[in-house]
Amino acid sequence: MEEVTTIALEQAEMIHAIDSVWVAICAAIIFLMEGGFALLEAGFVRAKNAMSIIAKVMIDIAVGGLAFYIFGFGIAYGNSNGWFAFDIGITTEDLGLGLTVSNKLFWFIQLGFAIAAISIVSGAVAERMKVWAYAIFVFVFCAIMYPLAANWVWNPEGWLAVRGFNDFAGSSAVHAMGGFAALAAAIVLGPRIGKYQPDGTSNPIPGHNLPLAAVGGFILWFGWFGFNPGSTLSAVGNWELIGTVVTNTFLASAAGGVSTMLYTYFRYGQIDVTMAINGVLAGLVAITAGCNVVDSNSAIIIGLVAGVLVDVAVLFFDKIKIDDPVGAIAVHGINGLFGTIAVGLFASENGLFFGGGFDLLAIQALGVLVIGSFSFVVTYILMIILKKTVGVRVTPREERAGIDAVSFGVEAYTVFE
Repeated sequence: MEEVTTIALEQAEMIHAIDSVWVAICAAIIFLMEGGFALLEAGFVRAKNAMSIIAKVMIDIAVGGLAFYIFGFGIAYGNSNGWFAFDIGITTEDLGLGLTVSNKLFWFIQLGFAIAAISIVSGAVAERMKVWAYAIFVFVFCAIMYPLAANWVWNPEGWLAVRGFNDFAGSSAVHAMGGFAALAAAIVLGPRIGKYQPDGTSNPIPGHNLPLAAVGGFILWFGWFGFNPGSTLSAVGNWELIGTVVTNTFLASAAGGVSTMLYTYFRYGQIDVTMAINGVLAGLVAITAGCNVVDSNSAIIIGLVAGVLVDVAVLFFDKIKIDDPVGAIAVHGINGLFGTIAVGLFASENGLFFGGGFDLLAIQALGVLVIGSFSFVVTYILMIILKKTVGVRVTPREERAGIDAVSFGVEAYTVFE
């Protein structure tokens, strides 16, 4: 009997060790995505504002990380009443998730999700937002706003979780949350100087370094293979699920890139490579909710739709004079919305297109609409408060000269003769 007990303990220890290595690797890959955000967004803005993007992403990690440690994790994963919880730091109590890794390691991988969500906003407010106002917003977002959405979706007592809402890795809780916050922030800030003519026509403001943006896109693409598979939170016993998630993640992203290339070619007469980058990201965002429950063919269809949807959405927001320098609202907000709803259509079990009726579709639509609306409204109110107190926008002189030189005393590219 004692020998059996020893073997069981050794097996449990082995499971904990393997799962810890798996989650730690995925968490590190997710953390690397911040480098992708920095390069992508820096490449898509003008050279005079490139370093301000780097500063904002560093604020996302440092300020957002501390906020998520102090308040955010406890609000997201504490003892929930269905809508919120409250705890400080990283609790040692059982979170009710059946984890085979420590709460501290779970906190670290969840940190990656929190700072990814806020990094979506940094691109939409690029070239015109004050750095300290942005830092305040980051703290509130990572301490309260994002954790509330995570509580609803991933806390076992969350009101969406108990209703069967499926958002495996965050199309809604991360991407729609960040995307609709970006929409509200961009509206309050207003467009960049010179972006729109008095008659409403748009002036293109091209990014200064598209190869840099492309490298950022590739890093984000790579990072998604930690983001989605890492959401299994364990490797032992999940090899089939991990394989499904990885395959669906790739197929949707590839389909998104292809459909954007085809769409821009037939619409404009040539492939728009910058939009193709966003098309890949749109496919990734859209599949993130349902990568665990759809089949491979459905993943391709989801990616194909997302790749077209992102281009249409970019043009729509530009037409109504909402200035988003990197397309964050279209990539993350619109495709986070679409991807969450797509679960209700394409899930192999209970999806509408697979004979499951409207129940899953209804809860998917309800969840993402509530999360998107919550993010938009709270961000809008917070931005208005910041606007009337500390101010949210740099001066016209700073904007014309470039935020890097005026606010940071440094430029991205210097020439010594």
